[in-house]
Amino acid sequence: MATGTTEQKQTRASSIYVLLRNEILNGTRLPSTRLNIRDLSETYSSGLSPVREALNRLSSEGLAQQSDNRGFKVQPVSVPELIDLTQARCWVNEIGVRKSIENGGVTWEETILLSSHRLIRTPRFLPHDDTVPNPKWAVAHKAFHQSLISACGSNWMVDTCSRLFDAAERYRNLARVAGVSRSDPRDEHHEIMSTAVDRKADQVVELLNSHFTKTAQLVQTVVGNVGQEAD
Repeated sequence: MATGTTEQKQTRASSIYVLLRNEILNGTRLPSTRLNIRDLSETYSSGLSPVREALNRLSSEGLAQQSDNRGFKVQPVSVPELIDLTQARCWVNEIGVRKSIENGGVTWEETILLSSHRLIRTPRFLPHDDTVPNPKWAVAHKAFHQSLISACGSNWMVDTCSRLFDAAERYRNLARVAGVSRSDPRDEHHEIMSTAVDRKADQVVELLNSHFTKTAQLVQTVVGNVGQEAD
């Protein structure tokens, strides 16, 4: 019985973690918003322990922040952090893509081509409402970017790129919620794909850096306003 109860708590904590994580990443829960354990327990019809476990996990990922006296809140955002995050993405993805071009074979190329095809064919917004982002596009978008560095030979590198992608998506979604978004980036993604498959390392790095930087520049004003409101 005790083992079953523990497993149920862990399963419930994982479920709450996924729900909260998605809400933070897609901008539903804004930066610096309080994450009250009792309120969340009622929202998710759960005990306190699974909620606390989920929040601790989010805190370890840098998506929530814990204070000894004030509990948990959604991780704040700032323009300096956005700049730092963007630079880190450029640095880490450059190493990952260069190593993948060096190590990757036909399977790697096929993975990029397939993920690019899925991304281009997946609508960015839901068909019944062109203001609501399509969750399937978000999944395809991340899969494409991860495919570029998937042959780098380092699980740590792949995981780091994944976490940096998620952190950047939170910023991008905050801008989207505020009504600021980029034009359709399909042409950029297609050019990145073609250059990677052609194994033109310098060019694909330049395209990726430009891709990351354009988005960061677009959301800076929104992020600055969010940070001021939080203060």
